[in-house]
Amino acid sequence: MKNKILLVLGILLGLMMLNSGLNKFFGFMEMPPLPEDAGSLMMAFAGSGWMIPLIALAEIVGGILFAIPKTRALGAIVLFPIILGILLFHILQAPDGLIMSIILFVINIVVIIDNKEKYLPMISK
Repeated sequence: MKNKILLVLGILLGLMMLNSGLNKFFGFMEMPPLPEDAGSLMMAFAGSGWMIPLIALAEIVGGILFAIPKTRALGAIVLFPIILGILLFHILQAPDGLIMSIILFVINIVVIIDNKEKYLPMISK
């Protein structure tokens, strides 16, 4: 049962991140209105010329990896800094999306914990 739940959550989170990354390149979904400070931060990211495409690429690659069960552990690590950034953005700048960002963060942490044995070679001597 646990594996089926993780499969469904993994596919859904992976597709959400893939959709978000593709939207940054193609703009097929409208951004919701943001508080002034949050909008300024997003404009600064966009003004850099490289930050938004880098985030989008990480979301696309991480989303694809996360959606595939065999590569989900790698996808969780790729997406961790992105999802942590989303969570902090909503805590500090735009609390309207906080519930969804907490859900994304918890799913990512559950997958990381579920795959902890795969990460041990990276941290062992």
